[in-house]
Amino acid sequence: MADYSNKLYHQLEQETGIHTGYIRTGSIFLAQTQDRLISLKRINSRLNVIGIPSEIISPKKVAELHPLLNVHDLVGAMHVPEDAVVSSADVALALASAASQNGVQIYDQTSILHVMVRKGQVTGVETDKGQIQCHYFVNCAGQWAYELGLSNEEPVSIPLHACEHFYLLTRPWETPLQSNTPTIVDADGRIYIRNWQGGILSGGFEKNPKPIFTEGKNQLEIQNLQEDWDHFEPLLSSLLRRMPELETMEIMKLVNCPETFTPDMRCIMGESPSVRGYFVLAGMNSAGLSFGGGAGRYLAEWMVHGYPSESVWELDLKRFGALQSSRTFLRHRVMEVMPLLYDLKVPRWDFQTGRQLRTSPLYDRLDAQGARWMEKHGFERPKYFVPPDKDLLALEQSKTFYKPDWFEIVESEVKCCKEAVCVIDMSSFTKFEITSTGDQALEILQYLFSNDLDVPVGHIVHTGMLNEGGGYENDCSIARLSKRSFFMISPTDQQVHCWAWLKKYMPEDSNLILEDVTWKYTALNLIGPRAVDVLSELSYAPMTPDHFPSLFCKEMSVGYANGIRVMSMTHTGEPGFMLYIPIEYALHVYNEVMSVGQKYGIRNAGYYALRSLRIEKFFAFWGQDLNTLTTPLECGRESRVKLDKGMDFVGRDALLQQKQNGVYKRLTMFILDDHDTDLDLWPWWGEPIYRNGQYVGKTTSSAYGYTLERHVCLGFVHKFSEDTREEQVVTADFINRGEYEIDIAGHRFQAKAKLYPVTSLFTHKRRKDDVELSDLHGK
Repeated sequence: MADYSNKLYHQLEQETGIHTGYIRTGSIFLAQTQDRLISLKRINSRLNVIGIPSEIISPKKVAELHPLLNVHDLVGAMHVPEDAVVSSADVALALASAASQNGVQIYDQTSILHVMVRKGQVTGVETDKGQIQCHYFVNCAGQWAYELGLSNEEPVSIPLHACEHFYLLTRPWETPLQSNTPTIVDADGRIYIRNWQGGILSGGFEKNPKPIFTEGKNQLEIQNLQEDWDHFEPLLSSLLRRMPELETMEIMKLVNCPETFTPDMRCIMGESPSVRGYFVLAGMNSAGLSFGGGAGRYLAEWMVHGYPSESVWELDLKRFGALQSSRTFLRHRVMEVMPLLYDLKVPRWDFQTGRQLRTSPLYDRLDAQGARWMEKHGFERPKYFVPPDKDLLALEQSKTFYKPDWFEIVESEVKCCKEAVCVIDMSSFTKFEITSTGDQALEILQYLFSNDLDVPVGHIVHTGMLNEGGGYENDCSIARLSKRSFFMISPTDQQVHCWAWLKKYMPEDSNLILEDVTWKYTALNLIGPRAVDVLSELSYAPMTPDHFPSLFCKEMSVGYANGIRVMSMTHTGEPGFMLYIPIEYALHVYNEVMSVGQKYGIRNAGYYALRSLRIEKFFAFWGQDLNTLTTPLECGRESRVKLDKGMDFVGRDALLQQKQNGVYKRLTMFILDDHDTDLDLWPWWGEPIYRNGQYVGKTTSSAYGYTLERHVCLGFVHKFSEDTREEQVVTADFINRGEYEIDIAGHRFQAKAKLYPVTSLFTHKRRKDDVELSDLHGK
């Protein structure tokens, strides 16, 4: 988005004749620690492959580019030479005048009272000067977006909150700074510095931000708030350490203005799940100018075509639910978010505020047994379980880009899943029931899903919910409970998105009922070869594959509890069962499972073990590997598409065309070859993939495969023509014939590419010297 904004602002002046103050200065991102430098190297390797020039430079080079900086405490930096500065007010004016020239009407000094809605569709806006009829409304009201969203006849929840943001302006130096002096981001010092009219402008993101307007008393005009020198002092000290010569400069003023932040540091865009035609673009987390051009483009595409040209799920309003719009939650969360913008974010970090909001009934039991928690869509999920003899505090504080301290803990959980039986609480999954009086439920699901759902009662179908382009809006499992009733299981963060998608297509029919039953069921995943024994003993029913085939669902009693939905699947490719338990029975069933399972070596496990198992088995997950621009044919899921099921479904035409023309990318599994797990940087996600030295894609998820004793990455491989860089068809042959490398923070590691899961490539740990010895013997 920032790259598009940069190009847009660059040409604005020519297009409009309005001076925007665009000057290409370049940016320098400083690193005071090795971890920060690793983080910059990871960013640098990604920037290079998407066509944004950047390089890692030495402190000496920093001093050459910006002689006023003190560089003695730096270990390196990243230089992005094409970054630029503009005047925000002038850019806004240029955009507005360009829009006016193209027929857009702009009303100054006009307040919106509320947005008018009829039958779930925007019909117009009520202003203090009268009504305007419209079918589309975009809420770009920044810090006022939250309240404007709630003022509608049908409220729209937009979770954001304002904080005070401080920056300093100085008078020009005696010899004014060159206009192309690079912009400095010193994240370890929590400050940024840029040239401003020959002097400097410097602000930052302090550790103790000041949230404002929690009660909603928003000032109408944007005006500056009170100066607060005591509050700004840590940032000023940091600035003086970085630019000692500032001591002699005359400060013009300290500006304090409100900035809005969101619960996850990403901006909010997209259509409201509850009101058609109501779009949002807000919560820019202090990067409104830098992202504005690109974000505006995506939103325009969304409104015109129904979807943007890139997958922007991470920015979609529907990633949030009503639970993130509590003012108390937002106030506490933005106090954490604002400093996080400049904090070092190592892989697998978690927010600390707004926690324990949605929990499984087993939360306290699992917590007492050493569960360490992560949060998804407000739901607490176990990462792993710390054995009693481990130092809890040390584990919580060890954050690294290298081998993490939980490595052995997760290894033992994975081993237990492979050899005995483990229990993972997966209650956070989104769960819907679709029922009807006649065949309506089957008919609508057949239209919305790519697989054939007209299966015998008790069968489970893995299927995609596709869009018109054949891409995944959702990836889920659906069990047919009866002729007219279906139980649908989707990823945790699909709760709002999937509901909105189903509602969009479902006819207004009182005989067709969609119910969100996420909160009604606790879900336990019993993984491992002994899961059969545990369940047989608890239910007095045979659970072997002859009696309970794969992908089968049956209501059973487990212990004293009736009505447990038992499904023969585990989301990992390992043997076992999912238990969907009415919540009042959850504690009883869990206790019984743990008690009976003792003799089979049962233990608790968490999502880190699940990730390792599923990646090793080449299981792609929605939101990580799959998105709205990924089709089933691109990720080896042809078997989950029934093009000949006897009726049309959303995305069918696109898939038929793709089947005929071939795919332009292919999900591939990579096994790292020359990577030392103990000493080398780990892959996490987003690493560039090279084939025969050419960039072909990036990883989407990765984990250490404890069975393969190697790191495993999943990622998409593209094929580009050498001269025009146009995408070409990717065949299995193209993938199999390549030599691959994965770039981790600028270092390339060799990798083997596979299109199918590997059962056991390396049964014994083989060090390089073993391999070399065996080669000698071979010769």
